[in-house]
Amino acid sequence: MDVKKNGDVSFWYADIGGVPGYRPPLPGDIEVDVCIVGAGFTGLWTAYYLKEAEPGLSIAVVEKEFAGFGASGRNGGWCSGEFGWSREKYLSSGTREGIIEWERQLRSTVAEVRRVTEKEGIDCDYLLTDCLTFAQSPAQMERLREGYEEAMAWEVPTSRLELIDGSEAATRIRVDKAQGALVRHDVARVQPAKLVRGLAEAVERRGVAIYERTAVTGIAKGRVSTDRGTVKAKRIVRATEGFTHGIPGNERQWIPMNSAIIVTEPVPDDLWREIGWQGSQLLADASHAYCYAQRTREGRIAMGGRGVPYRFGSKTDVRGQTQPETIQALKDILYRMLPQTRGLKLDHAWCGVLGVPRDWCATAGLDPRTGIGWAGGYVGLGVSTSNFSGQTLADLVLDKHTERTSLPWVNRRPRKWEVEPFRWLGVHGMYWLYHKADRNEASTGGRATSRLATLANALTGR
Repeated sequence: MDVKKNGDVSFWYADIGGVPGYRPPLPGDIEVDVCIVGAGFTGLWTAYYLKEAEPGLSIAVVEKEFAGFGASGRNGGWCSGEFGWSREKYLSSGTREGIIEWERQLRSTVAEVRRVTEKEGIDCDYLLTDCLTFAQSPAQMERLREGYEEAMAWEVPTSRLELIDGSEAATRIRVDKAQGALVRHDVARVQPAKLVRGLAEAVERRGVAIYERTAVTGIAKGRVSTDRGTVKAKRIVRATEGFTHGIPGNERQWIPMNSAIIVTEPVPDDLWREIGWQGSQLLADASHAYCYAQRTREGRIAMGGRGVPYRFGSKTDVRGQTQPETIQALKDILYRMLPQTRGLKLDHAWCGVLGVPRDWCATAGLDPRTGIGWAGGYVGLGVSTSNFSGQTLADLVLDKHTERTSLPWVNRRPRKWEVEPFRWLGVHGMYWLYHKADRNEASTGGRATSRLATLANALTGR
């Protein structure tokens, strides 16, 4: 296997000196105003905004591993403020105007994350930049054009999105066979482990207790049961995203979808010039089995994609270790997009899980009967969306009726996933069709979108 390190949570932790030590576990039975399950972005942002609104609240965060162990410390580092779900599906729980307003507020999270990191002194390599999604065939370019036109129809401002042709795209990054690109302005690159660890320290300074090595065994009205004791609380927030299936009663709520990333050795300056990636733009492609990438602070390429999308029975990885075939697949994507990089060595590979609802649409909410709130189902857009979740959940926990709490994603409840083996067959069938669609398009010169991709979406309701 052509990679120096596989797993050990993620490269982002190696970048800051290794996996952190643990905070003390829950010392026994306690009682607080608010208990938050999960010390990732969603839970920590919720704690942050609760303390900002009501400094006197007592808040306990319980975490099975350590703060930032899950997707919050393993993702691709895109803080995009992007609306990545079906707008039409949200019409069942809201209005067109509400969806447009929600999308506008999501875009504001990019600046909000910057505000908090500057206020709290969190050095997370935050850099405001653009995101370029490249088309490498006419069919991919047509899909980008359709996406752009849809966004314009939903009143996304032209200052946010720009569609450029192949010659213009080549001046940004020299992606092979580029037909053009969709450019999203005002997005940010971050080092996610730095951000989540800095956020954990920020909420601790405000008096939030974070208990690590504390596994939750049950959530009920007014009570969170753990292997270390019981937490009584009037309000409880389930902030477990891709690990939600592990809490009894939530096994089919959101499935843990796998995503993996490889990181190259530092790229020499002359190779950067050859690639033309002189800025720190975020990079993606318009294939059905899409990828995502960033140029890191110290000049590496981090390239991610789905790999093996789902493990039978909602099983998750062991501390980030991924499969050799996934590593090879990501190398192939890197070489397909940037053939100039052939010969670069890989320093690190890892994987993690993200939460996927049955309708592929994010939700946040709170049940007033039980006092239990939740947020997640980000489908890969968690860095920015979790910030908005924290703001929304803080309002809901404090019984505030605000513009945020009336948005279409609040208290939306999609149906549950099927039992096994049907969900495994469905998800793997979907991605088999996506990969087959990409191969078919490549073999025919990419003149038209394969109908297999449409079948894949219909199969799983994506």
